[in-house]
Amino acid sequence: MPWTSAVPEIIAAAKMMQDDLPFSDEADFADARRGFLGARSPAAVSAADGRVVWDADAWAGVLDGPRPDTVNPSLWRQSQLVAMHGLYEVTEGVYQVRGMDLSNITIVEGRDGVLVIDPLISTETAAAAMELYRAHRGDRPVTGMIYTHSHVDHFGGVRGVLTDDDVARGVPVIAPAGFLEAAISENVYAGTAMARRAAYMYGAALPAGVTGQMGAGLGMTTSTGTVSLIPPSLDITRTGQQETVDGVRIVFQLTPGTEAPAEMNFLFPDRRALCMAENATHNLHNLLTLRGAVVRDPHVWANHLTEAIELFADATDVEFASHHWPTWGRDRIERLLSEQRDLYAYQHDQTLRLLNQGYTGPEIAEMLTLPPGLESAWHTHGYYGSISHNVKAVYQRYMGWFDGNPAHLWQHPPEAAGRRYVDAIGGPDALLAAARRAYDAGDFRWVAELVNHLIFADPSHADARALQSAALEQMAFGAENGTWRNFFLTGATELRTGSTGTPTTPASPDVMAQLTLGQLFDSMAIRVDGPRAATLRSAVDWTVTGAGGDERHWSRLANGVLVHGAGTGRGTADARVTIGRSALLALAGGAGIPDDLAIAGDAAALDTLLGALDQPDPAFAVVTP
Repeated sequence: MPWTSAVPEIIAAAKMMQDDLPFSDEADFADARRGFLGARSPAAVSAADGRVVWDADAWAGVLDGPRPDTVNPSLWRQSQLVAMHGLYEVTEGVYQVRGMDLSNITIVEGRDGVLVIDPLISTETAAAAMELYRAHRGDRPVTGMIYTHSHVDHFGGVRGVLTDDDVARGVPVIAPAGFLEAAISENVYAGTAMARRAAYMYGAALPAGVTGQMGAGLGMTTSTGTVSLIPPSLDITRTGQQETVDGVRIVFQLTPGTEAPAEMNFLFPDRRALCMAENATHNLHNLLTLRGAVVRDPHVWANHLTEAIELFADATDVEFASHHWPTWGRDRIERLLSEQRDLYAYQHDQTLRLLNQGYTGPEIAEMLTLPPGLESAWHTHGYYGSISHNVKAVYQRYMGWFDGNPAHLWQHPPEAAGRRYVDAIGGPDALLAAARRAYDAGDFRWVAELVNHLIFADPSHADARALQSAALEQMAFGAENGTWRNFFLTGATELRTGSTGTPTTPASPDVMAQLTLGQLFDSMAIRVDGPRAATLRSAVDWTVTGAGGDERHWSRLANGVLVHGAGTGRGTADARVTIGRSALLALAGGAGIPDDLAIAGDAAALDTLLGALDQPDPAFAVVTP
């Protein structure tokens, strides 16, 4: 079924939005263009094998023209802003390369070289960004690296900026306390599922264009190059901590539990420049990202923004972040930070008020709207997060998945429910007839819910897949939220053509190499097939060799559970294994038993353990059973 045009209901809703919102306000465009020095041309960035991992030109020609009916007018405006790419001067000695990945890379000039803040997702895009900076500002060495927080778009490209020799000569890598643990656990423990859903969220496999990928609100999309990680060498452990790197003074504010488990803002007092990491950007952020994560705490987030205003506002002339464009002028900065603070506090407080009146998450999501003072600000709009899914996240944080209705306590799973719904409605033809009437009436949400039951009852039903695709497509064309659009369009695409897979894999060898032995065995434990391993027994003592010396660890498999710990386990091991650290990583990843492994005792114990492990599926079904 080919891509369709927007139906009249979507066009009418877009016109209403066009009439209601202050599109004549061009301040953001002036800020986004300010300080432009030059762009990479052509903008495409390729990996060593020739594969294009980023192309900022993909949207350029489209966004220069008139808005089509297939893109929400507010999202169109946001995409015009975040698609701008190039090198920009933020203030004297502070530069950003924007539009070269989902995130920004910031370069602060010091006495002898440059400090780099947040080196993008991929080594290839980070290297290209530094090349653009050096073409305009000269070939200055990197004298410091700062990770603002623990998400992959803020550290993954580090080896495109720093080398092992740089680290060996003492270039500091600075991060908030808890960075490494947060970065590793998020990208490894549930990494396969998160990466698969991130493919939906960012639409990286969709073609760029007016019926395809048109941005993700926070940036256009994710690059698909090589993810790397160099561990921090200097932790920021407290608010007020000051460091001087290459003659540049920095004052830090720790903000754990905000946009990331480990995050920090910081001020360059001599430049009067404030970095807000990802805690205050030009959109409503996620409290629970659609790719999956631990629910964030909007109450803590709001309090840290209040603290940032108190600490830094009077000492700041320009505020910048790890996404979007800067804000200049003390009054404008304080307004931005205050409105962002109120945005998160309002969602938190009003959701709690309403849940204490007995409303559930989905009900509150339909009830809650922002007050006029917040709704009128462009930076509060839900291009990345949304009021709808954020208030459900607040409900989940406090109340969990269960809404208290006993009818929802033990529901059938999707396939079983699908068969029952189809039967109750009168069969596939009757269900499709009802769904088509809803489609003609413009009720695409109901079409998607109704036809989903038929697809889960009969995933091969061609008419159901076609109608579901069409409904998802219309919801995409009307979505102000870039990630919602990408979810809808990726779902429609996979119903038509099959799985798009996982374009970006954060659990790279560099990331895996930073696992502690405890984390490595944890990652194995969550892959044990419990039913298959229910009656299996395996007791292994491990000696893991490496450059830092030998480490001893034990593992015991019983009752479908792998438990482990440092040292030698209680009781006698069935086998004692000596293995190099890199070989253990490969072994845990399913590569088979390496040649350099030495084993004493019953070799079958190791086979039993490895045979109990499942391999994750990076292309698992989402819109079908």
